[in-house]
Amino acid sequence: MNRNSNILLIALLGVVIGVLLSVTAGKFYNTNRKFDGDYNRWRKLNLILEQVEANYVDTIDMKKMTDAAVVAALSELDPHSVYLPPVDLEESETELAGNFDGIGIQFNVPNDTAIVLSVIPGGPSEKAGLMQGDRIIRVGDDVIAGTKTPQDSMVSKMKGPSGSKVKIVVNRGGSEIPFEITRGKIPVKCVDAAFMIDDTTGYIRLSKFTRTTYREFTRASERLLGQGMKRLVFDIRGNTGGYFDQAFLLCNEFLPENAQIVYMQGMHRSRQDFNADGRGELQDIRLSVLIDESSASSSEIFAGAIQDNDRGIIIGRRSFGKGLVQEPINFTDGSGIRLTVARFYTPSGRCIQKPYSDGTKYAYDIYERYRHGEMTDADSIQVDSSEVYHTVKGRTVYGGGGIIPDIFVPMDTTRATDFYVKCNRKATQMRFASYIFDRYKSELSKISDFGVLSDYLEGLHLDRKFLDFAEKTDGIVPKKGEWEETEEYMMPQLKALVGRYSKLDDEAFYRFYLDIDETVKTSLETSWQL
Repeated sequence: MNRNSNILLIALLGVVIGVLLSVTAGKFYNTNRKFDGDYNRWRKLNLILEQVEANYVDTIDMKKMTDAAVVAALSELDPHSVYLPPVDLEESETELAGNFDGIGIQFNVPNDTAIVLSVIPGGPSEKAGLMQGDRIIRVGDDVIAGTKTPQDSMVSKMKGPSGSKVKIVVNRGGSEIPFEITRGKIPVKCVDAAFMIDDTTGYIRLSKFTRTTYREFTRASERLLGQGMKRLVFDIRGNTGGYFDQAFLLCNEFLPENAQIVYMQGMHRSRQDFNADGRGELQDIRLSVLIDESSASSSEIFAGAIQDNDRGIIIGRRSFGKGLVQEPINFTDGSGIRLTVARFYTPSGRCIQKPYSDGTKYAYDIYERYRHGEMTDADSIQVDSSEVYHTVKGRTVYGGGGIIPDIFVPMDTTRATDFYVKCNRKATQMRFASYIFDRYKSELSKISDFGVLSDYLEGLHLDRKFLDFAEKTDGIVPKKGEWEETEEYMMPQLKALVGRYSKLDDEAFYRFYLDIDETVKTSLETSWQL
């Protein structure tokens, strides 16, 4: 074979080997093949996951990947359609349904640090002085901030049998503050307080709509009726909602037969109306409903039904604006989703849900209300004048999200002296209340009458003791004239916090606090007739 033939043969072999390599590589890379990316029946998503499972270079954590896919998919819907891992689902259901042993807080863990989202009213943490926004650094001897401690491990460290103690250190405003908290049976009660303000006016504060709400409320209202109640101040400020059926039952107590309470409707849910049956025991009671920017969901259903039926007066600030119907879908691994299937509408036709197409704006809506002055000026409320509706008696009400009160009460920002702010940052008032309880435990814990409690606390001269405690414990001393400016506002708070350690518990707290509660004062002073 001559030299040219050898060159030709080598060239042909190169072509053949190249073709074989291309064919072989095609088995792995499949560069020319195209899959059917049809979006119907989630085909594209399923194909992607199948390809990842069949061809990905490393081992796949299918649980982690599935959860991430679910979270990402639901995030494209509305703000309240969410995936709940087992721990979150259990906590969510426990809060609304029963009791548990622990310290009484809810927290989230962004950026590897547990941040207190809320402190359960009357629970061990609130009595100790933990506050919303606290960053939890240590639990016992274990540092949990910045250590990638799993959230369920944090929960297990804080939970424990009633009566046992746990030391917690939090970061608040750059300062580390230690707390020793005695764990307790955390009551998932919803009626925080129920008492008579005067001979004919009752007061009930409801913190959430749990499975026991209707039962607790009717027991409280029956007791107040027996004490002469002709008028009720119903406080649902800060009530973020809960079970719809409980809100329906409460509305039914006040409304006449066939009065519409609410209706719900969605693309895959036909309209469903809910009307009163006329059997309610409180149809003749004059009613004032107190709401604020944290009143949401079931609270708004109640306030909207009362307002649209001209059954009572709504006082406070515009409610949150959550009017979506969540349907639970649970899985065998203990996780679940809460899927929005419909919207709630008040009897006049107002959609309770505020707009959420702009996710960022929705997330910071409350902040925007502060920024625009809505919390302090009624004229700054962003009313959607294009959504005009009318109550049963023809009064004009507006849609656009949330319930706008009949009487606006601004947030009071005039009493926050530097001394007061510094004490708040370090929870000086709450730790002082614990200090007083430790010193006067034997007497304080026996008191069950509010008049006796008020006289007892007056005799303790709490003002002098508090100023001494603030200086020695936290190094906080009021400037000249500052205490005189702060005293009228702070002393009811101190009495309320100390009084909570008596047998009256939360009743004492709210009764003392009424002295500085402008919304309650407005409710008592108004003679507005529907």
